[in-house]
Amino acid sequence: YKIIFNSNWSKKRFLEGMQNKFVNSEKLIVVFQSAVKKKIDLKKKKNWITFVGKLNKAKGYDLFGNSIIKILNKNRNWKSFVIGDEQRDKIEFSHKNLNNLGFLNHKKVLDIYKHTSIAVVCSRWEEPFGRTSLEAASNGCAVIISERGGLPETITNGLIINKLNVKNVYNKIQYLIDNPKTRLKLQKLSY
Repeated sequence: YKIIFNSNWSKKRFLEGMQNKFVNSEKLIVVFQSAVKKKIDLKKKKNWITFVGKLNKAKGYDLFGNSIIKILNKNRNWKSFVIGDEQRDKIEFSHKNLNNLGFLNHKKVLDIYKHTSIAVVCSRWEEPFGRTSLEAASNGCAVIISERGGLPETITNGLIINKLNVKNVYNKIQYLIDNPKTRLKLQKLSY
C-alpha cells in the first residue's frame, strides 16, 4: 500500500509534524500529472494573453485583471482571453480587447492555448499542483506563474513571480511582450 501525491509540495505538506523516519518512506510516492503533447506551430501563435481558472482572489484573478487592463491600454495589438467563472466573487474587468469567455469545456481551452503566446497563472492559493500551467506549457505558451504551492513543479521554463502583486504581474507580462526572442525561446522550451 502506498500514498500517492501529485507534487512534492503536497507530499511535504502531508508530512508536516510527522517524525523524520517517515520522510523517505517507500510508501510515499509522487506521481506527477501529465499532458498530451500535440503538434503546435509556434509561428501561428497570436498576440494573446490567457488566464484560465476560477475568477477569484485565491486564483489571483484580481491581480491579473488589474494588470491586463494596463497591458491592453499600452499594447493595442494584444488581446486577452479569460476562461472560467465564479459564483461567489464578482470580480469583473472590461476592455475592448479583453474577452471573458466564461466556463468552457477542456477541448476548447486547449484549442485557445494552441494560439496563446502568454499564459498567466498567478494564484495566491497554495496550488497542490497547477494543471493550467502544465497544459499551457505543453501547448507552447510562455508561462508566468506565482511561486505558490506546487506551481513551480509544473513548468521547467517560464517566469516566476516571487512577490505577488499587480505591479509584478504587469512587469512579467510586459517583459515578454517587449522581448519577443525571449518569449519565443520560452515557448519552444515549454513545448
